[in-house]
Amino acid sequence: MIGRLKAVAKRHWPALRLRTILLAVLFFTAAMPGVGAVFLRVYENTLVRQTEAELVAQSAALASAAETLWPGAIPPAPHAAGDPGYYQPYNERIDLSVDKVLPERPASTDIDPSRIDRAALATAEKLGTMIDATTRTTLASVLLIDRNGRVVRGAAAGADYSRIPEVRAMLSGRARTVLRRNGDYQPRYSFEWLSRASTLRVHYARPIVVNGEVVGGLLSSRSARALFRGLYEDRGKIALGVVVIFGVLVLLAGLISRGVTRPIEGLSAASREVAAGRGAIPETPATAAIEIRQLYEDFREMAQTIALRSRYLKDFAAALSHEFKTPLAGIAGAVELLEDHYPSMSNDERRRFLSNISADTARLSQLVRRLLDLARADMATPGSGAATAIAEPVLRLADALSAEGFKVNVELAPNLPEVSVPTASLETLLSILIENSRQAGASAVTIAGRRDGDDVILSISDNGPGIAPADLARIFEPFFTGRRAEGGTGLGLPIARSLLAAARGEIVAIQADRGARFDVRLPVAS
Repeated sequence: MIGRLKAVAKRHWPALRLRTILLAVLFFTAAMPGVGAVFLRVYENTLVRQTEAELVAQSAALASAAETLWPGAIPPAPHAAGDPGYYQPYNERIDLSVDKVLPERPASTDIDPSRIDRAALATAEKLGTMIDATTRTTLASVLLIDRNGRVVRGAAAGADYSRIPEVRAMLSGRARTVLRRNGDYQPRYSFEWLSRASTLRVHYARPIVVNGEVVGGLLSSRSARALFRGLYEDRGKIALGVVVIFGVLVLLAGLISRGVTRPIEGLSAASREVAAGRGAIPETPATAAIEIRQLYEDFREMAQTIALRSRYLKDFAAALSHEFKTPLAGIAGAVELLEDHYPSMSNDERRRFLSNISADTARLSQLVRRLLDLARADMATPGSGAATAIAEPVLRLADALSAEGFKVNVELAPNLPEVSVPTASLETLLSILIENSRQAGASAVTIAGRRDGDDVILSISDNGPGIAPADLARIFEPFFTGRRAEGGTGLGLPIARSLLAAARGEIVAIQADRGARFDVRLPVAS
């Protein structure tokens, strides 16, 4: 099922630019606070809690006044602000998403003003002016309740509210806030249905404690600030927040454009130019991200490698064409002469032409074999965990290639470490160098080995005629040879160099006072 859904998504997925994706992510991130404030009711819940805090503050002031004016009240001993228990904050907080919404406050059917507590009634007369002034300003409903749950002052005076949950909690000495439906609510705005708090009223009950005894309480209620009215009243702050968010968004978009998208587009254009064989490698933008800078450096290295490889292939193709042209021209000429003059030729002439054809064919076969060896060497990769002890293959080759009139001497330092070159590559390398010395006319070859830091250096030297100084820079070029007349192909040293390059080693020709000398650097196996 998931696989089918992925397949459908892939078929219909639009091709998007990186800048489009990044801008969409930034816009969504910028819009999240607004989405949270309106649809997750974060802002609306804040308005309800603000209403609750206002009711708590005014009820605390009125309850404190009632406790002072209550008949028979003994003034409490003064306490310093630092004494334990001095501060008694109201820690309960209403939450629209968690708290249960109760029905509209029920009307009492038992209204009997004669059953009101006399002390509470006397306090209500003294406190009336203060309550009226408070309600005119805050628009809240404030009811004074006596110890029996009877309404002392306010609407429905004498009504019994003792069964209402928040009143019961208040008479037991606990302050409590509840949410109730507002039966008098009438919508006035088109989108007011989006606000959950529009149909609710916050009710807060606070006990009045005199001489350590609950003698009554205050029941305050008020509708919360409407969501859209709150948004309108805070429109300046909200507009400033929107401007700041989108200003930051523009800055981030510019930063991403400078650091990511524009450098990638520049690198893409440069790739097309390089692929078409024109255009220069671009400079790394100073404003690009670190990963993009590394990408530019990798691209530059790749382009330079491709350019070198391209020039190598061009030169190699030209040299290969020249190397094959000579024996092919000889074969074609000999065949043409045999076809035209075969009857009139003597047996010696026929054998000479056929011998020339055979020699050129053998040279072509040798060239093909060497080219295959060079291709394998160029494509060779380092063996995983290759570790070769030098002494064994060197001694074996010295014994196998030594002959009458030609001696291979070995002078290896003791306890040489293993090298990270495959045994077959090391044997091929040494065979090529020793055979070159023998064909050049040397009678002795010396293989010396020593350690140099993290490498082992093999020096292969002979007592032959040596290498002309002018040829030292070209001897590793394919098809370059000073023994073309003797059948040399000029591919032995390029093969040796490619084998070493695959093993991260290197070979250099050293100018010597007598004979030829090559230094081979082999990395020590880790």
